[in-house]
Amino acid sequence: MKPLEGILVLDFSQYLAGPSCSLRLADLGARVIKIERPGSGDNCRRMSLKNLMIDGNSVLFHTINRSKESFCANMKDPEDLKIVRELIKRADVLIENFRPGVMKRNHLDYDSVKEINAGLVYGTVTGYGNEGPWVKKPGQDLLVQSMSGLAWLNGNGQDPPVPFCLSVIDSYAGVHLAEGVLAALFRRFKTGRGALVEVSLMESAVDMQFEGITAYLNGGRKLPVRADYNNAHPYMGAPYGVYQTKDGYIALSKGSLKDLAEYLEIPRLAQFDEFEDTFNKRDEIKRIIGEKLLLDTTAHWLEILESAGYWCSDVYTWEKLLNTEGFQALKFLQELEFEDGRKICTSRCPVKVDGEAYYSSRRAPDLGEDTKKIIQEFDLGKGGLS
Repeated sequence: MKPLEGILVLDFSQYLAGPSCSLRLADLGARVIKIERPGSGDNCRRMSLKNLMIDGNSVLFHTINRSKESFCANMKDPEDLKIVRELIKRADVLIENFRPGVMKRNHLDYDSVKEINAGLVYGTVTGYGNEGPWVKKPGQDLLVQSMSGLAWLNGNGQDPPVPFCLSVIDSYAGVHLAEGVLAALFRRFKTGRGALVEVSLMESAVDMQFEGITAYLNGGRKLPVRADYNNAHPYMGAPYGVYQTKDGYIALSKGSLKDLAEYLEIPRLAQFDEFEDTFNKRDEIKRIIGEKLLLDTTAHWLEILESAGYWCSDVYTWEKLLNTEGFQALKFLQELEFEDGRKICTSRCPVKVDGEAYYSSRRAPDLGEDTKKIIQEFDLGKGGLS
């Protein structure tokens, strides 16, 4: 039995942040029903990466909506809305990520639905919260990365801001929403009370940077300076960074400069002060290290440093990562199966419980695929959904 079996989740969200939360709940055993617009559904159905589509839906949609069901309803139709409200009465969790005010116009905001289901845990994701001058700004990952300072942290000192090449804020906000929903469910089991759980992309982006922002707030509010050479963290001194070798790259984490001077046979490193110079003279130190590492292969340096217990690693491409024995030991990939035999390879749930990893071969649903079944199962009546 998975931990969330028996929990019913209604997912009104689209794109990535909300669906990534409901995906994790589904991975852990919850039944997730996507509530979608007739005719178009979740806009992520058409948001393809590299034009990868199967049965009219993007591979991205199949990946982030696997194991879910699809229920079509027109929120502007009073009969459809009535049926949706009946479904909400039976739900444990509702998730939405519309712009502030959209759910309220349909009388599906938390204050409205808690009148018909006092135990409902209502999770909502916004771009920038529900108050202030940013409320109507588009809550899109790249824009939030840029506004939050996250993109500014990346790259070397002379580079322009460099965003993460992933929808990292959407994913992080989804994790935060799942945390809040699970905490609220735990409280409900003890008290019977439902809850409104709110997260925003901006707050998640700032939380992601808590380490650096805390240093800024308590260190005289002086902005950190990115290293000009091999920057990996603006508050970390040398040797922290990724270095080029004769045939690839190597990452060096924290460690003693004097030890590194011995292991790499660079006497000059031992002349630097371990506490002051590692930061104040980090570019100079990093360049000295970088010049040495270019003289031999990654494997050569790894053998020396790893045998000495120095914190370092190879720098893999996805191709190299997936073929390593270490990754394969995780058994982290799974296949989603289609009726015609086609498959999508993707990642599994990263959470294990009692040593058990959770896999699923269920593809994402076609638009409205489960509408009739759900109407019959919950005896909702046909209304405008026939």
